[in-house]
Amino acid sequence: MASEDVRADRRYTKDHEWALEEGGLVKVGITAFAVDQLGDITLVNLDVKVGDTVEEGKAFGTIESVKTLSDLFAPLSGTIESINGALENRPELVNEDCFGGAWMIAIRPSDPNALAGLLDAAAYSAFLASSAH
Repeated sequence: MASEDVRADRRYTKDHEWALEEGGLVKVGITAFAVDQLGDITLVNLDVKVGDTVEEGKAFGTIESVKTLSDLFAPLSGTIESINGALENRPELVNEDCFGGAWMIAIRPSDPNALAGLLDAAAYSAFLASSAH
């Protein structure tokens, strides 16, 4: 896996989600590794709406590909402030731009230090290397 597949500006989970803090909100998406494992994305189903609360480690939706169906897990607890509606009609955006246009939800964290508990880019890269088969 190439180093550009892990971006230094965000935090990561061992479930292959990324979290990027922007102006007090945390955008969440899936990593290039997850996209690579899933293959062509056919459906992104977000089971939350603006105003809902999510709990760290709990599913907030599913992502479906030609290979499998996977849960999407919240990397931190908080309130949903926005949802990327573009994914409803264009799930392939996840394949095209998983770190940008294909963010899934934006959370207002209930704990302002929640990101500190997630993996930084170096730790996530090491996790990927250690779990490679």
